[in-house]
This record gives sequence, C-alpha cells and structure tokens, in this order.
Amino acid sequence: MAVLPIQPTPFFANKNQAFWRLQCAGWGGAMLLRAMSAIANDQPAAFLVLVLIATITGFSISLVLAVIFRQLIGQKPLTTWGITALILPFAAGFHAFIDAWVISLYRAESEASFAQLFIGVFYLDATLLGAWSALYYAINLFLQVEVQNDQLIELESQATQAQLAMLRYQLNPHFLFNTLNSISTLVLLKQTEPANAMLSRLSSFLRYTLVNKPSARVTVAQEVETLKLYLDIERMRFEERLRTTFEIDPESEAALLPSLLLQPLVENAIKYAVSPQESGAEINIASQLVGPMLRITVSDTGPGLQNSATNNRLLGLSYDGGEPVSTGVGLSNIRDRLTQAYGDKHSFETIEPPDGGFAVIIDIPMEVRDSVEDDAGNTRPVASAVGASR
Repeated sequence: MAVLPIQPTPFFANKNQAFWRLQCAGWGGAMLLRAMSAIANDQPAAFLVLVLIATITGFSISLVLAVIFRQLIGQKPLTTWGITALILPFAAGFHAFIDAWVISLYRAESEASFAQLFIGVFYLDATLLGAWSALYYAINLFLQVEVQNDQLIELESQATQAQLAMLRYQLNPHFLFNTLNSISTLVLLKQTEPANAMLSRLSSFLRYTLVNKPSARVTVAQEVETLKLYLDIERMRFEERLRTTFEIDPESEAALLPSLLLQPLVENAIKYAVSPQESGAEINIASQLVGPMLRITVSDTGPGLQNSATNNRLLGLSYDGGEPVSTGVGLSNIRDRLTQAYGDKHSFETIEPPDGGFAVIIDIPMEVRDSVEDDAGNTRPVASAVGASR
C-alpha cells in the first residue's frame, strides 16, 4: 500500500498556531479590502496610514476579546451570551473612539464634529468585531464538538476492546482447568514424562495467548498452528480417539480472523463428539474463499444434536450434578466475538450434515495484512479488506 511521503497535518492540530494564522489572515484581509476601497475612492496615499492604524487597533482589541471569550465559552450559555452582549458594544465603541480620534487629527480642518466621526465609524467597527466574535465562537464550539466526538469514538473503541478482551479471556481459565486437571492425574499416576510434555505444550500455548492482544487478528495459517498446538495437548488425553484433519485452501492462509476464534469450536467438538464416544470422533477444520468472504468450517463426526445433552453445545452448557451450568465458552462466545468484530458483516450457522455429526460455518469479510511505512520509516502491519463486503 503506497502512502504519501509527507503526512498532512490537520489545520487545528495546533490550536494556538491556527489562531494566529486565522487572526493575521482575517485582519490582513480586512485591511486589504479597506485599502482597495480607499484607492478606488481616490483617497490620498496618506489615508492608508489611517487604515493601518484602524487594523492594528482592531487586531489588538480582538486579542483582548479572545482572552475574555476563552473564559466565557466554558460557562453556561446564559452567562456566555449575556456577558458577550455587554462586552461587544463597549469594545466596538472603544475601537470607534480611537478611529474617530485618529481621523480628527488627520483632518483637523474638517467641519465634522468628533461625535459625527464616532458615529460614522462605529457601524463599521461594530460589524468587524461582531463578525470576528461570531467566527471565534463558531470555530471553538466546532472544535469542542470535534473533541467530544473523538472522545466518544475513543470510549466506544475502548468498550469494544474491553468486550473483546473479556470474551477472549473467558477461554483461558476453562481450557487451563481441563489441562491442569489432566496433568494432575498424570502426576498422581507417576507418569512424569507425559506430564512434562503436556506442561511444555501448555506453556507454549499460554505464551501465544500472552503475546497476542485479545483484540488482535491473526492469519489463518497462524491460527491453524496454534490450534495444532492445542490439539497436541488434548491428544495426550484422548490419544487415538481424537482424530483431526485440516483442509486449508492456500489462498486463505493469509486471511485475518480474531485470534483463538477456532479453539472453543474445537474444544466443544472434543467435549460433545470425542469425549462421549468410546471410539472417539474426527474433527475437520476447513477454510476457503467464497467471493469476498472467508469461510471457515469446523465439523465433527459425533452424535450431532440427537439428544438434549448435545443440544447444550449450542448454549455452551455442561452438566454439574444434573444441572446445566455455563462453561463460559461455546458457540455463544463465538457469536459475541464476531458481532463485536464485524457487526452485521458476518454469518454464523450451525448445521447437521446429511452423513451425521455437527458443523459450524462462519463467513467473515476477507481481510489481509499489508505493510506500510510509518513516520519513523519503520514497517508496520495494517489490515485491509479485499473485495466488497456483503
């Protein structure tokens, strides 16, 4: 993905710098218009000095107003607009007083009185300061709305990340309990070598869960490797009863999906297909591209949904003393994670194949990880969608 060598900086990224730019541009434009009007009306060149003095006066008064308005903008609306309505006429009157005094010095022979000159310039000065005040409040209120919007987006993002983390972390205690229970059994049976092997595989698996953030997305190839590590641990418990096959389309290996998305699906298959049957069962994990979507299928050759016990796999329930209890994992966890990650741009389906067993089919938008160069010249990965999502 090509990126610009120079990243554009938002105009209001530095508010202080943006204020001075707008201040100079605004009053400079006002001076230019007044100077052009004076030249068009055949005013002498010396009159441009009056224009310059009037501009400097307005510029200085607006700086004082900026300090006052900065304090008022955070107050209640009635206080803000009430004090502004009182201050603005006074500021315009002060501006007009200075302009009238300078004009009276420039035109000492003029028959117009100071009051006439004051009234003559008051309208123009009030218009300029009124427009400046309106722009000041409009820009700052807009920036406040932008800041609040950014904060809201950040809070929503944090809430989403927290939800994803909670859902992901639900997997580890359940799996850890089962594995440690098996290790404990091996130790009691004095089978130290299998216990050490299982501990080694467990540490490798948990290291992976710590390295990857709960909200991280990994490639299908990485997810499959992690899944094989998990299956190696479970295979030490079930031996030949646990049989697995992988049908991974090479074109789908680079596709991204939430980390450890498939582990609870395989865990449920082991619980409801492999464990209840003396002969065990076969678990098949497949992935392929279907148009702009990545399709992942996890199926098993277990008893399917033929009885109420296996129906509980749809709810992620197990039995403890005859009463169903939540295990914290299962298909409901996967649904929640997919909803958090993709919204309505995914599908989740459970079916019973014609030849028996149980299958879960997941369709998510096809995304791949590209590399872009950041400001420091380092390469960083970013996810990008491939094709249009449905």
